[in-house]
Amino acid sequence: MTTSRFLELARSSDVQLEQILRASKAPALESLVGHEWCGCNTSWRLKVMGLQKFIKGFFRQGERVEGYNIPVQQNGLDAPWLDQPTVESPKRFAFYVVTPVDLESRDNFYQGAILLNYGASPRNAASGIERLIRDYLVQPDLHNPDLLLGKAYLAIGTLRLPSNFFILERLRLTEWRP
Repeated sequence: MTTSRFLELARSSDVQLEQILRASKAPALESLVGHEWCGCNTSWRLKVMGLQKFIKGFFRQGERVEGYNIPVQQNGLDAPWLDQPTVESPKRFAFYVVTPVDLESRDNFYQGAILLNYGASPRNAASGIERLIRDYLVQPDLHNPDLLLGKAYLAIGTLRLPSNFFILERLRLTEWRP
């Protein structure tokens, strides 16, 4: 189950979420590692496509922080996040590398954010569509490290096309490693 603040952000307009994103700072990388987060894409298009709810996880691989996605049952925001295909054996896919935003990089829209770069992960197939995704992530409430706001972009050549906002809330500890 999610908090009222999670639901409030999930129901906010894109204009409101953009303002919050620009005013917020990056979460500490170490606060992400070893946790899985319930997620909600705010776009009605992704809801219709059966992609409203998901889980993101973060782990440390050597010196690098990485992450993954888990599909979940699309049973409404008031219902539990149930891993697919099963809770006991979830599918982990769409991997990403987590770094602070590099001001010299092409992916530098939100200087106060961290970047989830799916194109930088060697775990994704070279031809995988997920390699196009670039997510920016911030902590909208200074005193609440358990709630995050993100914005996804699609990287097509040198273009960066905005896709959607998403909300994350800390779900559980995990010891998963590839």
